[in-house]
Amino acid sequence: MSFFRSIWNDLMYTLRVSPIVTRLIVINFGVFLVANILYGLMLLFGQAEAFNSGLYWFCVPASPLRLLIQPWSPFSYMFLHLSFWHLVGNLVFLHMFGTIISDLVGPRRVLPVYLLGGLAGALAFVLSAQFIPWVGSYALGASGAVMALGGAALYTAPEYRVRLLLLGDVKVKYIVLVLLVFDLVGIAGRYNSGGHMAHLGGFALGLLFVRAMKQGQDWSEPVHRILDYLSGQLLSLGRQRRSKTSSARPTPKRSKTEGSLSPQERLDAILDKIKESGLESLTPEEKEFLYNASKK
Repeated sequence: MSFFRSIWNDLMYTLRVSPIVTRLIVINFGVFLVANILYGLMLLFGQAEAFNSGLYWFCVPASPLRLLIQPWSPFSYMFLHLSFWHLVGNLVFLHMFGTIISDLVGPRRVLPVYLLGGLAGALAFVLSAQFIPWVGSYALGASGAVMALGGAALYTAPEYRVRLLLLGDVKVKYIVLVLLVFDLVGIAGRYNSGGHMAHLGGFALGLLFVRAMKQGQDWSEPVHRILDYLSGQLLSLGRQRRSKTSSARPTPKRSKTEGSLSPQERLDAILDKIKESGLESLTPEEKEFLYNASKK
């Protein structure tokens, strides 16, 4: 019983997630589902090549010229996965390192480290592609962003212990060291070299982020200012569209009952009716009202 209780306690500890890490996990998993559902549908209609061509626009290209015509790709690629195990591996370490950063550095810095790490990984990939011919033609996945969180966790608290299922408590420095060894072996063995270069770029950014923070420079603040500006622009655009839609709709005319009309309004309405349909179209009540008004 103690063995199963220990596994249960480890599982509950492992599943502890901060809100911002949860959002990043949900976004990555949601994009994975959408991409694979779309691929399945296009595969049924024999459009797999069209899917791959479209997908390339959201990956980071090795060509700097191609990057100029798809400048959004350094952002989109860090949320894009096609392989299930690639996604699972990234989400496991995203949860692990993101929770450490949220606990020790603050939840407000998790997203900036993730985004800046992803951008640094994209830069490392593109630069390495100009000198190493076997890195590949494009890169996708959150690995660079996740390794930035790993680098930040290593610099912040290398002795921090993470409880792993069946392994118990393991220090962060050993977990990150194993990941770095895999990256170096992958580069040396020419296996997904571009992806491993992106990992190293993200890892370096994570180290520099915490180093700058300890020197009094918080790189998360400009990131949040940019995000706040963009969200404000989107909200403003949404309000403008709603106001244009509402102004384009014709304002329905409110009908007034005869009892709510003033004497002058009723008289004007009767005169308009005479112009349109003639005197004989008036009701007896309208004729009586017109007769009484003529005596005043």
